[in-house]
Order: sequence, then structure tokens, then C-alpha cells
Amino acid sequence: MNAEFWIERWNQHQIGFHQKEINSYLTSMWSQTNLPIDSGILVPLCGKSLDMLWLADQKYRVVGIELSEVAASEFCAENSFLTTPQSIEGGYLWKFNSAISFICKDFFKVTAADTGKINGVYDRAALVALPPEMRKTYASHVTSLLEKGGKIFLVTFEYSQDKMKGPPFSVTKDEVSQLYGHDFIIDEITKVELKDQSRLAALPENEKILERVYILEKK
Repeated sequence: MNAEFWIERWNQHQIGFHQKEINSYLTSMWSQTNLPIDSGILVPLCGKSLDMLWLADQKYRVVGIELSEVAASEFCAENSFLTTPQSIEGGYLWKFNSAISFICKDFFKVTAADTGKINGVYDRAALVALPPEMRKTYASHVTSLLEKGGKIFLVTFEYSQDKMKGPPFSVTKDEVSQLYGHDFIIDEITKVELKDQSRLAALPENEKILERVYILEKK
């Protein structure tokens, strides 16, 4: 699963992963991160997520990273952001006041010089969008961009992977520990069995789906 896969999904507007409402875990549980206002919050593989607007409204400095220029342009248009992108190495940067920076670039090539100081990461749909062979590299890169003491707010799915190809992929609690346990203190803050299967509609009916939410603190 390479960059072209996601670019094509956006080009064809096959974006069932996009939520038209702000994520309920974010609004109800983000406060448990205890991150102070003005913290830099990274949103990897952000698409055109409305969650970035919510984070900005909480007085954070939000940095979204997205590969697709279609996602970037739609985010601007749908939120009435009239701004011209700046060229940066390997991509483009849109700045919306001082609250949101939208970087259109391959996430794995994003550097600290692109993002500025990052104190938190909001990962609702990034880790679960990646196949197993890419997750270790992704987790290492996220870790490298995050300040010591920083927090990751992570949402995952768990289901029988042999019943559906993904994405979104199943990421187990054990895998989260393997990916992040060396560098982070991991706290699972909720586990919910989903009754609404619409986001994983390709699964057989009544297949068990767990959604877990974690807060990870970098040691």
C-alpha cells in the first residue's frame, strides 16, 4: 500500500474513512492528555478532518500532514480558508492564521523543521490506515517528531483481520505495546464494542469489533 493508493482514493473520492462530525472520543477524552494550550499538536494522515478545527478551537497549534492535494484543497474550500500555499521541500504548506498549518507532503519525509515543536499527536485514523509492514516505520517517525513528555491520543480498531482486508486495519493492544512500549507509558482509557458496523461495512454481519483509545506519554 503506497502513496499512489491514497492519492487515487482521494482523486476518486473514495473516502469512507472521512467523518462528517467531530470525533466523540476527542471531545470527551482529549482533556485527559492534560496538554496545555498553545501546545503543538500533530495530526498525521489528516485528510480534511474536522477534528483539526476542534483542536484549534481549544487554543492548540495544529499541524496536519496529508499526502493528497485534493484533501488539502477541499479542507480549504469547505472551511472558507482563503489562502495561498507556500512551497516547501517536498510539498506545500497552507497556514490558517496561527492556529492550523496544513502540510501537503509524504508523512515519512516530514521533519521537525516542517512541523515546529510538537507536544501532542492526535491519531484517529493514521496507524489503522497502514498495513503491518509500514507501522513500525510510522511509529518510529511519530516518536522522533514528538517532544519528551509529549502525548499521543491513539484510536484503534480490533477485529478478525482474516475477515476483511482493510484499511482500516486491525491493530491489537499487543501490537500497540510492541510499537510504542519502549519509548512510551501506555494507558488504555476506554474500550468499546461497536454496534454500528458502518465504518467497517466489509466485515461479515455481527463480526465483533473493538475500538480502543489510548493515551501514550513519551518517556
